[in-house]
Amino acid sequence: MTAKGMHFLITGGSGFIGSHLIDALLGDGAFVTVLDNLSTGRLANLAHVVADPRLRFVQGSVLDELVVDELVHRCDVVVHLAAAVGVKLIIEEPLKSLTTNIRGSEIVIESAHRYRKKILVASTSEIYGKNSTSPLREDAERILGTPSVVRWAYSTAKAVDEILTNAYHRERGLPTIIVRLFNTVGPRQSPAYGMVLPRLVRQAVAGLPLTVYGDGTQTRCFTHVADVVDALMRLLDHDGAVGQTFNVGSPREVSILELAKLVIEYTGSTSAVEMIPYHDAYEPGFEDMVRRVPDTARLRALTGWEPRLTLEDVLIQTIAEARAELAALRR
Repeated sequence: MTAKGMHFLITGGSGFIGSHLIDALLGDGAFVTVLDNLSTGRLANLAHVVADPRLRFVQGSVLDELVVDELVHRCDVVVHLAAAVGVKLIIEEPLKSLTTNIRGSEIVIESAHRYRKKILVASTSEIYGKNSTSPLREDAERILGTPSVVRWAYSTAKAVDEILTNAYHRERGLPTIIVRLFNTVGPRQSPAYGMVLPRLVRQAVAGLPLTVYGDGTQTRCFTHVADVVDALMRLLDHDGAVGQTFNVGSPREVSILELAKLVIEYTGSTSAVEMIPYHDAYEPGFEDMVRRVPDTARLRALTGWEPRLTLEDVLIQTIAEARAELAALRR
């Protein structure tokens, strides 16, 4: 993508994915404004680029209509990444999560329409709920449990975001792109919000038991953040992406128990794996899905995108980062 001279607004830009996208955009010559309330993002993620004159950081919320309006008005393209993330956070703070994910998205999308700005909206594989059909295509059916289970309420909130985005495109001609992200991992990802891979790595590096919830047979697909950013850049640069929804994820499937064993192997840790029943880890009635594998044929056909980095690449980088953090704490 040639973004040179263009001005991007990244909501949630000090977060894990946002900070890597900013690296790519600045590297391509773009100007970037970040809007982030730092509830889950970290200024440390931007420390290496904070002196760049083409980067502007605004501490604020997507719920602040005046701030959002001003920043959208000044940009060329909006990338809406701000959201409540991680199963742990969503379960512990459901009302805050729902407000951010629904009202926040509504404000950002409305502003993009007001000023006719292209907008990319980040959604999630949680959209598919308990549908374990694999691989999941973008038109696969959503299978959800009762709304009283917070996890499915979150899935529904993200579905509302998608419905709103599509409605603005179809009825009002807003140039929109939706991406559904499947377990993005890599450097700068915090273990604080229930993200499984950084949590397991930090447990192993610290010599603690690796906690695996349920029976560990549930499978997921993990995608390096560099590959996810590559997909976003390609989609933002392609006119054919407008009005469409795309899965972004790796096709490689691994069980959580297998993942824990890989972490132990790559860290050389002597830690044991501790199995924790769901009812001890989460709220009563918590439900998980057996499999979640993306079909990325639509993305591949349009842009030629394929993931280049492996799970082993992710492990090597995440382990190195965790060891550096631990060494810094011990100084």
